[in-house]
Amino acid sequence: MPRYISQHSLACMTRQGANELSKRLHRVGAVSARRVLVNMHEGKMLVEFEAPGRTELEKWFEEEEFHYDWLLRIELESSANGSLGPV
Repeated sequence: MPRYISQHSLACMTRQGANELSKRLHRVGAVSARRVLVNMHEGKMLVEFEAPGRTELEKWFEEEEFHYDWLLRIELESSANGSLGPV
């Protein structure tokens, strides 16, 4: 399944709020989070998602009323030896 990374701004969110948001993002469904990375100091969050496609992920964001700053499809990733290969 295709993978995506999104960036989100967290306005005045507490660590407890970010934890609850992470749990919400990890719900199993057509779209689900693989990893959630948060910087509380800067109020930013990166999320790695699995989704059937960009359109489906954007629709999910809209349905969940979950704003994103940007969205990127992951095509290649590095292996342990540093070489790039398809996701």
